[in-house]
Amino acid sequence: MTMKKIKTAVVGCGAISDIYLQNMTRMFSILEVASCHDIRPEASQKASEKYGIAVMTMEEIIADTSIELVVNLTAPNAHYPVISRLLKAKKHVYTEKPLATSMENACDLVRLAEENDLYLGSAPDTFLGAAFQTARWALDSGLLGEVTSCVATLNRDGGLMAERFPYTAKEGGGIATDVGIYYVTVLISLLGPVSEACGFSDTLQKERRHKWFPSKKEFGSTYLIESENIMAGSLRFKSGVMGSLHFNANTIQNEVPYIALYGTQGILYLPDPNHFGGQIRFQAKGTKETIALNATHGYAENSRGLGCAEMAWSILKKRTPRADKAMALHGLEIILGIMKSSATNKFYTMTSSFERPEPLPRGYLGYNYSCSEEESALA
Repeated sequence: MTMKKIKTAVVGCGAISDIYLQNMTRMFSILEVASCHDIRPEASQKASEKYGIAVMTMEEIIADTSIELVVNLTAPNAHYPVISRLLKAKKHVYTEKPLATSMENACDLVRLAEENDLYLGSAPDTFLGAAFQTARWALDSGLLGEVTSCVATLNRDGGLMAERFPYTAKEGGGIATDVGIYYVTVLISLLGPVSEACGFSDTLQKERRHKWFPSKKEFGSTYLIESENIMAGSLRFKSGVMGSLHFNANTIQNEVPYIALYGTQGILYLPDPNHFGGQIRFQAKGTKETIALNATHGYAENSRGLGCAEMAWSILKKRTPRADKAMALHGLEIILGIMKSSATNKFYTMTSSFERPEPLPRGYLGYNYSCSEEESALA
């Protein structure tokens, strides 16, 4: 019997689209990538030629009833208008993070999806990768005992990033909303929803000068940082776990990601949440040294699009996707809640929640083990 594929279009052919298209056309058999669109004709043409897919206008994508799923890879400030238009056109949507740049818009997207009985999913999907599914196994197996706290730290040079990727200087592209969301998503995928958040958020040195790339025409001119570039926050999870976040884009670029779970029987040290794989280390109670944990799951390589493929399987199987809108909304609210706490000098009480997604099946390490499809762990 021939497996039904989910016919898919991609909107937005910028820097991140290449790895998405590479994986969606070669790694995930559930997806039939048919077309792409970008407001820059040369970008969509380049993607079309490289991956053998058609160039379509938004109007054509919307009018094509055979296209069930659209992957939105536009800049954050375009997410709401693009996604809302697609949902109103009765298309399932999987989007790059963040879901939207405000809670009002994000909640409206969730409402539109629910009213139209549509699937809406969102990156980050790195929590589905080998490292963090292995962490989930360690957690669920009781290796840490009772988890009591967690910490996540991220450093970057926001000025360098803004010159390389201008969207990071705009709303929705800040250190927390653009990168910290990976850390937040991993934490909540492992520990569940948060009940309260508080902390501080700011934009330091708002006016900057282009100084990193002399060959660019903007070199020497000034620009504004319109997004947050430093955040220090505290979280209280519904389970009672307490967490600490530290995101700083006013420091050095060679990132030193740090994320750890502290339990009554040990500490679990996790790798960079911006990647799918990496080394997990465990320090048991009564020991001074850490040990490396072998991966229990697959997708250790750059598997951008994994969440999209899992959502396509969910559409086919009529189940809730793991990178679902509810968890995406909750992760966004945590970050925006800390910003509101900073502005009001008050604790922020969360209004959203979600069901912790089921782990992927164990044993799949990047090759077939139960059926003829490469991504059999997702089926």
